[in-house]
Amino acid sequence: MIEDLKGDEAWRMFRIISEFTEGVDKLSDLEHAITIFGSARLAEDNPYYRQTVALARRLAREGFSIITGGGPGIMAAANRGAAEEAGVKSVGLNISLPHEQTPNPYQNLSLEYRYFFVRKVMFVKHSMGYVCMPGGFGTLDEFFEALTLMQTMKVYPLPLVLFGSEFWQGLLDWMRGSLLANGTISAEDFDYITVTDNIDETVAILCEHRKWKDEMRGAATGLRQD
Repeated sequence: MIEDLKGDEAWRMFRIISEFTEGVDKLSDLEHAITIFGSARLAEDNPYYRQTVALARRLAREGFSIITGGGPGIMAAANRGAAEEAGVKSVGLNISLPHEQTPNPYQNLSLEYRYFFVRKVMFVKHSMGYVCMPGGFGTLDEFFEALTLMQTMKVYPLPLVLFGSEFWQGLLDWMRGSLLANGTISAEDFDYITVTDNIDETVAILCEHRKWKDEMRGAATGLRQD
């Protein structure tokens, strides 16, 4: 019995490695990609769904690929907006779940994951900015994962936009009134976060970051050539 358990663990490691390998291989040419997080439960008549479609469409027109968790709701809205623009990659990083996660039909590049942690690595590795639309535990998990990685300097600071001030304000108030008040975070940590209800502002933030990133890349290339 013990040997069987060891065998199961060994095969699990192979599955984990294969998910990392496939993700890196298939997403390696995503140069400018934005991940949009949000609830799987919001229907097409929800205002946030409609705003997500419009935001993803605008970002796609600016040349950004769009990455989502591949499911319904806000994820479908983001993939839908991206898919409406010819030549834009609309990526879905799907996860196997007992309920809720049905792959949406708007993905033109789709990957399937069994492990949440592998999927989250792919979100971070292949994105140059994040937009968190209203969502549940999964969206909060992804928001705090990105924020923690930036706060601990494990990744370079990236735009982290919370879209929907009415939805997010209570969380930010709690962070200031409890976490900051008790000294468990710093006031500077809020500098990583932008809260907005404006699609134009969101697009401008992400475009400005792309411009900065491209300038830094060009400068680094010049130094190597010298």
